[in-house]
Amino acid sequence: MRAPRKKPTRKIAPDIAARLSHRFSLQMQPDGNIAASLGDYSVNLGQFSEAAMDRARHLSAGLPLASFAGKSILAREIDALVHRLARQGLLEYRLSSSRDERDLVVIEPQVPDYWPRRARLGSRDTVVLSRFAYLRRRGNEMVLESPRAGALFRIGDPAIAATLAALSQPRKIGKLNQKIASSTLHLLELLLDSQILLKLDAKDGQGLRVNEGDGNLVLWDFHDLVFHTRSTEGRQANPVGAAFTYAGVVPPSPAVRPPWAGSKIDLRKFSSPEPNSRFPKLLRERHSTRDFDDKNPVTLGELAQFLDTAARVVSEWKSEPYFEGGSDVTYSTRPYPSAGSAYELELYLTVANCDGLARGLYHYDAGSHALVAISASPQQLQAHLAAAQFAMDAPGQPQILITIAARFGRVSWKYSSIAYSLILKDVGSLIQTLYLAATDMGLGGCAIGSTNIDLFAKMTELEFHIEGPVGQFALGRGRTPEVQG
Repeated sequence: MRAPRKKPTRKIAPDIAARLSHRFSLQMQPDGNIAASLGDYSVNLGQFSEAAMDRARHLSAGLPLASFAGKSILAREIDALVHRLARQGLLEYRLSSSRDERDLVVIEPQVPDYWPRRARLGSRDTVVLSRFAYLRRRGNEMVLESPRAGALFRIGDPAIAATLAALSQPRKIGKLNQKIASSTLHLLELLLDSQILLKLDAKDGQGLRVNEGDGNLVLWDFHDLVFHTRSTEGRQANPVGAAFTYAGVVPPSPAVRPPWAGSKIDLRKFSSPEPNSRFPKLLRERHSTRDFDDKNPVTLGELAQFLDTAARVVSEWKSEPYFEGGSDVTYSTRPYPSAGSAYELELYLTVANCDGLARGLYHYDAGSHALVAISASPQQLQAHLAAAQFAMDAPGQPQILITIAARFGRVSWKYSSIAYSLILKDVGSLIQTLYLAATDMGLGGCAIGSTNIDLFAKMTELEFHIEGPVGQFALGRGRTPEVQG
C-alpha cells in the first residue's frame, strides 16, 4: 500500500491528534524496535531512537499532528512511525478544543491511506452537505459517513450535530462563523477534504444532484452507492466475510426449510431417472474447486474456449431513442441474461499461471474476443491474488482470477433506484454460466464473495463509482485427488 500523499493544504491545527486504536497497544523492545499488538497478533513497525520511543508512548492518549510536523530528526521519526500505523489501519484521530480536552469528534479511517487534511474555507465560501452524507446511530454514538469519504466521523458534541443538520441547505461560512467554535470550522474543512461537504460556486445553485462535482455520480442513488462500498472491501473498515457476528446470539437456520403443513404432491414419480439431456447432469456435477494443479495449468486455448462459451458478444443491435431528442441506444446479446439487455459487466483477468499467457492483468474485450494487457505492478497483482486465496480459504492462489466489474451508469441510466440490485442479479447469472462452462470443459471454478474495490481502482486507474468490482471467479485446473493405496 502506498504511503499517504501529502497535499499542499493548510497546516494542520494543534487540536487534531493521532491516537492508537483502543484495541491495540505498543510494545517497546530493548533494541529499539516497536510493535503494535492485539493478543497474539503483532505488527512490527521498525526500529527507533529512545527519544522517539518515549514520544510514541503518548499515542495511547493522542499525539498532536503539529507536534511532529517539523524537520528535526525526532519529528521525522515520529512522522514515519505514525504513517506506518496509519497504513496498517491502527490509528484514529481526535479533534478537541483548546479550552476543552474532551473528544468533540473522533475520525475513524476507512481506507489505509487516509490522512486528516483541511481544505481551505473562507468567510465568503458557501458549503452544503453531500447528498451521500448520512448521520446515524451506531451503538451509543452518532457517526457521520459517506461512501465517498476515506473516513467516518464520530460526533461527540450535540452542538456540532446541530450545525451539520443546518448544512442540509447551502450556508455561507461567514454567517456560520458567528455561531460556531473554531474547532467546528476545522471539522468543516476536514469534511470538505473528505467530500462529505461540498463547496458551491455561484453556478452550482442549491448543490443538488447535478452539482455533486462529478457527472458520473448523477446516475447513483444514495442507497446503491452505500451498499456498493459497504458490502465490499477497500473503502470501509468493518469486518467482511465469515465473521459469525451473531453466532452466539441466534442459532443457525436449517439447511432445508421445514415443510408447510398441508397436502403434499410427491414429484419424484414424475421425474425421469435417466434424463435425455446432458444439462441436468452438468448442473449436478457443478461444484466449487479451490485447489488447483499448478503443474498442469489452464492453457491459453482453453481460456479462449471458456470465454467464447460463457461471455463473448453474440450479436449487436440498436433501438430507437426512448424519448424525443434522445440518442439511439446500442445493445448486445451474450450467453447469459442481463437486465434490460444492458450487459454492463466486464471481465478482468488476473493471470498467475496460464500456459501460453504471461502473468499480468488483462481486460476481456467481449466484442472482439480478445485480451488486452493492463499495466499493474507485481505487488498489486500479488495482493489481488492473495486476497482471493484468503477469501476462498484455499491452499494456493487461483491460476486465473476473473474480476467481474460493472459499468454502473449503463444500468442506472435507465433503472435508477433498482440499478445496483439488478447488477448483482446479473452477476449471479454470469457466475452460474462461468461455473457450467468450466464444468463442461473439465476445469475447476469457484465464486468469491468479496473483493477490494480500492485495490482494483489503483490497478486499473478507474474511479470506483464509474467501473468497479461486483464479483470474482477463480478458474483453474483442479488438482486430481491422489489415489490411496
